[in-house]
Amino acid sequence: MSKLLLENGILVFADLILEKGYLYIEDRKIVHLGQGTLDVGEDVRRIDLNGKYISPGFIDIHVHGGGGSDFMDGTVEAFLKVSDTHVRYGTTAMCPTTLTAEKDHIYTVMDVYKEALPKNTKGSSWLGLHLEGPYLSMGQRGAQDPKYIRNPDEKEYRDILAYSDHIVRWSAAPELPGALPFAGYLQSKGVIPALAHTDALFEEILEGFQGGFRLATHFYSAMSTIVRKDAKRYAGVIEAGYYLDDMDVEIIADGVHVPSSLMKLIYKIKGSRHIALVTDAMRAAAMPEGPSVLGRLADGLPVIVEEGVAKLPDRSAFAGSVATANQLVKNYMQLADVPLTEAVRMITETPARILGVSDAKGSLQRRKDADIVVFDEDLEVYMTIVEGQVRYERTTASV
Repeated sequence: MSKLLLENGILVFADLILEKGYLYIEDRKIVHLGQGTLDVGEDVRRIDLNGKYISPGFIDIHVHGGGGSDFMDGTVEAFLKVSDTHVRYGTTAMCPTTLTAEKDHIYTVMDVYKEALPKNTKGSSWLGLHLEGPYLSMGQRGAQDPKYIRNPDEKEYRDILAYSDHIVRWSAAPELPGALPFAGYLQSKGVIPALAHTDALFEEILEGFQGGFRLATHFYSAMSTIVRKDAKRYAGVIEAGYYLDDMDVEIIADGVHVPSSLMKLIYKIKGSRHIALVTDAMRAAAMPEGPSVLGRLADGLPVIVEEGVAKLPDRSAFAGSVATANQLVKNYMQLADVPLTEAVRMITETPARILGVSDAKGSLQRRKDADIVVFDEDLEVYMTIVEGQVRYERTTASV
């Protein structure tokens, strides 16, 4: 039975900061936490944090890759490399995410997830697969491969969901023919329908919301806003996302996909309880800038990473994020004037609630999973603990 006492730290809750705090972990769970000191036995590892922050572990519900690997590579080694990379930046749990591809390769990725799951003992844990596409709007495809984009196919999605019970969310465009029955079927299987890469009008989003599309994938990216048709103005996805109080939105808070002004606006309107910070990171996260590949290494889209983001080679559009979870929190604090508690909530409590895992993850509470990240005032991660196990600890060599 592993026992660990973090002491002399600053506990980060959703609504307050508690200084001179401690947190005691025993056998994968948070057992005690509070202010002051705690008497424990001799067989406990004690760590004096010297005023560092103790936060719930970061939960990234949309991530494609990192450390030079991508989940679409379709190998156990790639899956583990991505998790081993992001755990160093405070991500304790994530949803491995696919890109639009041929159906056979999606099956391969699902097979590899199942094979890699018991081997993932050193990195961020996995909360289930997120399928992004292929049921997307061609006009809002972004960097998704157009040759695989299509309307919802009932036999296809029923077969996919029958094949794997590890799918927890699926992103699609709600205006497509067949999208509403698709969303209904997802819900019947306990899978979250999310709207993404969509050219829908305001009214179509309202209909989609009633049909189950209650999460907006990477808000502002690859979605419609106000348009004019025959001299008339029509509101789009962005406006509907603001109008619907209970619509949850993902934000790629790398400071590039969504600039400071919009980060402030989203926070003012939606609030931290309906914003989930996501990296949406591709393979170049935590890697040097330069040429890279979006998607599968063998035949993915060539991109160039510069100025903190992946771009198409002609620089005409973004082609993916290279953010890490700790950067998201730091950026939202600095670029949107949001307090630490609120920024942390957007990558802990809110994504946990969206995924339905709040009973075990997302906040510092007794009997919850000991998913913990320790960081300093610059949001540099000192330690990441996943279900009571120290999976990353900063040393002098890693500085």
